[in-house]
Amino acid sequence: MLNKQNKSGLNFPAIIYGTSYLGNLYRELSETEKLNLMQEWFKVADGKVMIDSAGKYGSGLALEVIRWGLEKLNIEPEQITISNKLGWYRVPLKNAEPTFEPGAWANLKFDAVQKISYEGILDCWRQGAKLLGPNYKQQLVSVHDPDEYLMAAVDSADREQRLQDVLEAYRALFELKEKGLVKAVGIGSKDWLIIKELYEHVKFDWVMLANKFTIYHHPKEIIRFMQQLHADGVAIINSAIFNAGFLTGGDYFDYRILNPDEPADQPLFVWRKQFFAVCEKYAVQPGDACLKFALSAPEINAVALNPSKPKRMANNKLVMKTPLPKAFWQELKDVGIIDPDYAYL
Repeated sequence: MLNKQNKSGLNFPAIIYGTSYLGNLYRELSETEKLNLMQEWFKVADGKVMIDSAGKYGSGLALEVIRWGLEKLNIEPEQITISNKLGWYRVPLKNAEPTFEPGAWANLKFDAVQKISYEGILDCWRQGAKLLGPNYKQQLVSVHDPDEYLMAAVDSADREQRLQDVLEAYRALFELKEKGLVKAVGIGSKDWLIIKELYEHVKFDWVMLANKFTIYHHPKEIIRFMQQLHADGVAIINSAIFNAGFLTGGDYFDYRILNPDEPADQPLFVWRKQFFAVCEKYAVQPGDACLKFALSAPEINAVALNPSKPKRMANNKLVMKTPLPKAFWQELKDVGIIDPDYAYL
């Protein structure tokens, strides 16, 4: 698969693997299932594997599983690049389930609290290093969901304080980079405008867009921002490319469940019906079209995917190498699924 390098000298494989399932997101996978997922990363890779994790994933469980699995598979540190989103810190579990996202995580032994500040983010980084063990390093780091942290502000003064917390956290991360303890510092956000705002203060090495550049949603203002980042040498990772699963038939769209009887939601169902009809006409799987589109812009370095089954990874590799018919893309433009002015298909 294609590898693209950015100003930090990191080679980004076309697909970066998410690891929330290793932290028991929604259900607890068996040790065998988790090991099989990790083994498949290396089976399908043409070069170095890159994964994306977070202290929030299972209150650090995902990081522990990564260490255990890599050691069991005899993976050398040089074979993998680990990105760790920081901001959540493991603490003892005092209730039946964790307090930070009730109902989302299965059978956890710890809770997690948010720590976004200069010292707080360093605490999270140190804990991440401990959970990963001495052999595997956090090479890419970021503040986890700064958009959510800022949106939780109760007034303008609180928002300004939270902004300073985020900026101080990034000061700490860039100091780690200056010391050679991490390779690159970035940001991931569901709200691209927060990335744009913070980019005025922080010159990131990479950014991760979530839900914001998909076959459904690709407005010109986001493309212009991507072009600016690319011109500045900033790597762009595209994530949540299925809009939380709705584009491939799921019930959720951008982290909320849709109601086909709700007038505000009905245009989305109309859009999907048209999309599926064109896919069926050309014998294209909707998920394959989403993946191909998500990587079509030259500014995109990689997509982040979170498959829970190994066979999906092999299929994704095949999709990467197989062009889709030009007539398929043209018809999607003709019916308004894709912006007719979109230049990269």
